[in-house]
Amino acid sequence: MSKENIGSNFDDFLAENAALDEATAVAVKRVIAWQIEQEMKAQNLNKNTGAKKMHTSRSALNRLPDENDTSLTLTALASAAAVPGKKLNVKLLAA
Repeated sequence: MSKENIGSNFDDFLAENAALDEATAVAVKRVIAWQIEQEMKAQNLNKNTGAKKMHTSRSALNRLPDENDTSLTLTALASAAAVPGKKLNVKLLAA
């Protein structure tokens, strides 16, 4: 690590290496998946029930938290959020 990087924050490092957007997207997806999982647990909903409500397979529901699965859409996240009776809310923030 060069001395010029000492004291900079991790976001700056990721931005310099063109990885900030991808890292942010993965983090947001993981947090949403975790929130859905926690809500399902709180309501005693299992993955089989969730998959039936989403009209999909249990394996599709298992892919939700997979950070390597880039095919997950906002529609799939909204559908998963609806299983425990929640809505997905996405908004843009100032950079």
